[in-house]
Amino acid sequence: LMLIISLYLIYEAIWRFIEPQIISGWIVIIIAGIALIVDLYTSVITYRLSENNMNMKAAFLHNLSDALASIGVVIAGSLILLYEWFWVDSLITMIIAGYILLQTFKMFPNSVNFLMDATPNNISIEDVKTSMSLIKGVEDVHHIHVWNLDEQRVALEAHVVTGAESLKDNATIKEAIKKSLQEKYDIDHSTLEFEHTDEDCND
Repeated sequence: LMLIISLYLIYEAIWRFIEPQIISGWIVIIIAGIALIVDLYTSVITYRLSENNMNMKAAFLHNLSDALASIGVVIAGSLILLYEWFWVDSLITMIIAGYILLQTFKMFPNSVNFLMDATPNNISIEDVKTSMSLIKGVEDVHHIHVWNLDEQRVALEAHVVTGAESLKDNATIKEAIKKSLQEKYDIDHSTLEFEHTDEDCND
């Protein structure tokens, strides 16, 4: 959505460079001033909620871009009113569109990873495997999959090979693994499938 908005703004700016339009400076300033107050208020609200939430971060960037747009329009309106520089409106639009485009590309990789259930950027599968293998009773770990459930929760699935002789021993190992995953990687949702060293698992 932000990409479409920025491309549309660039299109409009180029078109106005080609065919400048007569604009009333006072009307521009008044409307942009009202919009600026609303945009700043909503930006403050969404900023407080955006730290760990990708959707709210996108909303904050959208509100911030609206606020910057309003400031740009106020400046453009003032220059139009004082000097009749109608081309300033197109210039400000191009700058705002460039900013939105830059922020969109910054968020794109994380958005793709989230949609594809990819491993979070701050977690290494090899590190997780090594950490799990160090738990007493664990012989091997394989088929590890780590992904984001949402912006704040991370999940893991893995096959754990042990030499445990009882369900109680496996339960103890499972508890130790879950505790380690929570403390080291903030993984609070893990599904572990246990296998015995005598088993031949090809799943």
